[in-house]
Amino acid sequence: MITFDREAHLFHIRTPHTSYIMDIVSGGWLRHLYWGARLEHWHGAAAMPMMDRSFAPNPADTPPDRRFSLDTLAQEYPAHGNSDMREPAVRVAQEDGSRITDLRYVSYDIVPEKKKLPGLPAVYADQTAAETLEITLRDAVTGLEVVLSYAVLADSDAIMRSVWFTNRGLRAVTLERALSACIDIGGLQGYELLWLPGAWARERQVERRPLGHCRQVVESRRGASSPQENPFLALVAPGTDETHGEVYALSFIYSGSFAAFAEMDQFDVTRLAIGLNPFDFSWELQPGESFVTPEAVLLYAAGGLGEMSRGFHALYRHHLMRGCWRDWERPILVNNWEATYFDFDAAKLCRLIDKAAELGMELMVLDDGWFGHRNDDRSSLGDWSEDSQKLPEGLEGIAQHAQEKGIRFGLWFEPEMVSEDSELYRSHSDWAMAVPGRPKSTGRSQYVLDLSRREVQDYVIAAVADVIRRVKVSYVKWDMNRHMTEVYSRALPARRQKETGHRYMLGLYRIMEELREQFPTVLFESCSGGGGRFDPGMLYYMPQTWASDDSDAVERLAIQYGTSLVYPPQAIGAHVSAIPNHQTGRQEPLVTRALVAMAGTFGYELDITRFTPEESREVQEQIALFKELRPLFYHGELYRLLVPARRGDAAAWLVVSPDRRQAFLTYVQPLAMPNPPHRFLKLAGLDSNLSYEVRERLTSAREHYPQAPQSWLEHGPLQQGSQVFGGDELMQAGICLPVLMGDYQAFGWELTAVEEE
Repeated sequence: MITFDREAHLFHIRTPHTSYIMDIVSGGWLRHLYWGARLEHWHGAAAMPMMDRSFAPNPADTPPDRRFSLDTLAQEYPAHGNSDMREPAVRVAQEDGSRITDLRYVSYDIVPEKKKLPGLPAVYADQTAAETLEITLRDAVTGLEVVLSYAVLADSDAIMRSVWFTNRGLRAVTLERALSACIDIGGLQGYELLWLPGAWARERQVERRPLGHCRQVVESRRGASSPQENPFLALVAPGTDETHGEVYALSFIYSGSFAAFAEMDQFDVTRLAIGLNPFDFSWELQPGESFVTPEAVLLYAAGGLGEMSRGFHALYRHHLMRGCWRDWERPILVNNWEATYFDFDAAKLCRLIDKAAELGMELMVLDDGWFGHRNDDRSSLGDWSEDSQKLPEGLEGIAQHAQEKGIRFGLWFEPEMVSEDSELYRSHSDWAMAVPGRPKSTGRSQYVLDLSRREVQDYVIAAVADVIRRVKVSYVKWDMNRHMTEVYSRALPARRQKETGHRYMLGLYRIMEELREQFPTVLFESCSGGGGRFDPGMLYYMPQTWASDDSDAVERLAIQYGTSLVYPPQAIGAHVSAIPNHQTGRQEPLVTRALVAMAGTFGYELDITRFTPEESREVQEQIALFKELRPLFYHGELYRLLVPARRGDAAAWLVVSPDRRQAFLTYVQPLAMPNPPHRFLKLAGLDSNLSYEVRERLTSAREHYPQAPQSWLEHGPLQQGSQVFGGDELMQAGICLPVLMGDYQAFGWELTAVEEE
């Protein structure tokens, strides 16, 4: 997969469908040559020749050749201050105040494995063949050694990049910028930048913008990956859609502040990079000390956004998510939050459990409000012991009742935070992140615990583990509801305070790793006010993330679409919620809410004890159907067919089994149209040589619009309940959609391969 041509000084990294090529130029700089569709040979046809350019300085120790400049060289890991005027990947401060680094090639090694990153989440090889190219660079003045790591797996087109810094000199140096991946690509004129901005309850909305001659940055400075931005950036060819167009994508396996940028220079070369946000970051390296950056994932796709997404999905499903829950099908749950909020007692919870068992659910989750004296969000975080007034028999009593009903029991925590009104804060106010002598900002009436400190980490591990072990919890919802302010650690000296944010993340990762090892069969779900920390770093420890506190089915179309660009459906927490919806006031049919939630982990978050007999029967049928199709939903591939680019747009997606013999089509119509034209939908991912029986499994129209003319409801290809079509016909000609009367309507069709007579 990785070769080195000694004569040409050429590195060639091959994945199943892509190539990544670079070489060493005179003077010892590492030059990028190509990243794209797989090549068997490289003879330099597309290599950019050096030219004498105005205002392009020439390095001091190179031959007197005005054509050579780092400012115009397509580089692999550009440094600050040595004649490259573009945004650098690394900047290092020395004791004399200078920030110039000159990294030259020293050696390389090809290792037949994928190495772990100490203390950090990263892609792993498992039983898959892997190779890693390690290229060592060195700054002669400071003695700083920089090892660029490029790892590939036999079953993926992704390239994993990280950087290892070691101070081999005699004096301390300070990293002020240490990105994980940087690449200079020519020929991208007219391309667009694609990223996933958002807000609370509107996470991961898709935006595209033309790539211009400037530096365009996607970043979080909040101490978390955040709902405002996601650690992902892509460059896409003009007109790129789900099935066509080139995509160059970067994803960052990290949960803290990050930065990604694209900078097109004056000669149309684009520098694409991602890594730790240099804002408020530095890391001191004493002689002999090392630092490793989090891992970046580079993925090229020639077949559009759908191909890119399936590449990320397969990689993260099989080589990032870990443990038994990587492959186990997730339980259908009910969460009490939107059913009760803080207003519950043991009797109410037991009624929810009884009803959940009757409906066929498999897990009941007790959300916020079970501990301390927490009747609102202003107290008790950090005091992880039961509220005896609400739960006189403790959590064990509720868990025991669930066990007797054949239901698993789950619990909500927010362990990274502390309330001022708490026993923990009264005992350890110094554990809250704050600057001495300055007032502390509050968010949701809470402070951030300083997880950069070992004793705080130990407390969180012990407190959470005690409850899990004592109550026999089988599911944990791990929440985090405010971002960092007054970023300061009492455990660090003044000159190292900019290390606090990253040390916090290392501490959080240590907590999660130890709890995971103690409780390998507990299903952990990440949450941050909904989807505010939906990133690959969290998936390494927790195989699913609550996608958004906005559970409105129509809003979830856009949220789950944007999320699915990078993250597999098996990781997307999605529930059926109450109507009128608590965030938007919409009233979607129960079937529509269920079909949208089935695109994720699937559960319910409403007061199920208030169901009518008809609603109870409907939910029982939904749960039975999901259990029947759960292997398909959890092991199939996702094909997005209609993309909800604007609110009100119809959405459609297809999940196809690995053997292509089964599929499930979901179609959602947010808004109805009078006297509508015929609509056709082309499917994808099927086997052209197979025929498929298509039958309706769920629809909202008949139940909620019984007065509609039958000609409207029965229009379409399934007038006799099911029909057989060729896979090629369904993909090339498409299928005529039925007319659905009313807003917020949806249907689900199952496709099963059949042998035609």
